[in-house]
Amino acid sequence: MTLLIDNIGELFTATEEGILRDAAVVIDKGRFAYVGPTAGAPEADDRFDAQGGAVLPGFVDSHSHIVFAQDRAAEFAARMAGEPYTGGGIRTTVASTREASDAQLRATAQRIMGEMARQGTTTVEIKSGYGLSVRDEVRQLNIAGEFTSETTFLGAHTVPADTDADAYVDLVITDMLASAAPKAKWVDVFCERGAFDGEQARAVLTAGMKAGLLPRVHANQLTQGPGVQLAVELDAASADHCTHLSDADVDALAQGNTVATLLPGAEFSTRSPYPDARRLLDAGVEVALATDCNPGSSYTSSMPFCIALAVRDMGMTPTEAVLAATAGGAKALWRTDIGAIRVGARADLAILDAPSHVHLAYRPGTDLMAAVIGAGEVLYRAR
Repeated sequence: MTLLIDNIGELFTATEEGILRDAAVVIDKGRFAYVGPTAGAPEADDRFDAQGGAVLPGFVDSHSHIVFAQDRAAEFAARMAGEPYTGGGIRTTVASTREASDAQLRATAQRIMGEMARQGTTTVEIKSGYGLSVRDEVRQLNIAGEFTSETTFLGAHTVPADTDADAYVDLVITDMLASAAPKAKWVDVFCERGAFDGEQARAVLTAGMKAGLLPRVHANQLTQGPGVQLAVELDAASADHCTHLSDADVDALAQGNTVATLLPGAEFSTRSPYPDARRLLDAGVEVALATDCNPGSSYTSSMPFCIALAVRDMGMTPTEAVLAATAGGAKALWRTDIGAIRVGARADLAILDAPSHVHLAYRPGTDLMAAVIGAGEVLYRAR
C-alpha cells in the first residue's frame, strides 16, 4: 500500500532542497515515491496526518556498542564524585559479557533498539569489542547481525588483562579476524593511550581491509594521538570521537574523505571537554553525530539528547546538528539510501509533535516523537 504524509509543519529533507513548507511525502514499497508540494502529491492508499509537526529523516546512529551484559552505574557514580575516566572499565563489561548467555545479550540489544526507534533512530551501527576472544567476538557479531547490516568488528577495543599488547594484536589480525570477518562489514580499533598505538592500530586496520572489511577508527578521544591522521591516510569512513585535535588533525580531515563522528554522550558521561564541532565545520569537515551507546561511557540511546548537547555545548546550530544526525551519519556509513528525504531513498522518517526541528534542542529531555517510520513501516506511533 502507498502512504501519503501531509499537513507537515516543515519537511526537513537533509538534501540540497533544505526545508520545505506546504509539502507532502508519498511512500511506496518502502521508498519515497514523491517529495514535494502538497498540491502535487499523487493519491495514496492511506494517509498519515502530521498535524503540523516537523518531519525529518530517521536518525542514523553510526556508532554504538549495544551487545553487552550488565551496566556500570557504580562507575558512573564514581565519576560524578570526581574519579577520572580512563577507559579501563571496558574490561568489566568484557567479563560480564563473556558470562552472559546469547539470550541475555540479545534481550539487552533488543531493548535498546526499541528505545532508539522510539526516539527517531532508524539505522544503527553495532560494534563487537566486549568479547576479546575469538568465540565471544563472533558471538557478539552474530547477535548484532540480527538487528542491523552495519556490524563492526572491534576486537581491538582494549588489551585483555595480563596480556601482552603485541601478542593480542597478533591474535586479532589472525584467528579472530578470520572468524569475525564473515560476520562483519566494518573493522574498527581504539587508537588511544592505554589501548592501541598507531602502529598496532595500522596493523589491525590493514589486516581487516585485506579481509574485505571497511575501516573506521576510534580516534583522539582521551588525548591527541595518531588516530585521526591514520584514519584519513587509510581513507576510513569515519574517525570517531575527535575530542582532542591538533591543527594538523583538522587540516587532514578537511582535505580527506573521512567523516568526523562526534559522540557528545561520552563527554557528558565522563565530564570531559566536548569536541569543538564549530572548529571542524568552519574548516569544511564533514561531521556526524552518534550516541556511542554503551554501558560505561555513554549509556544513552537518544539521538535527540545528543543533538541538544551538540547545540548547547559544541557550537552547532540546530540545523547543523540534525544534518549531522541524519545525512552525516549516512556518510559515516558510506550509505546513500538513508539519512535524507528524497525520491528513491529508503522511507525512514521521524515525525515530531512539534512544528520545527529546532525543538529537538529547544526542548531537551521532552518526548517529541509523534511517530517513527522505518522502510515505510510504522515502528512507533504515539497517537
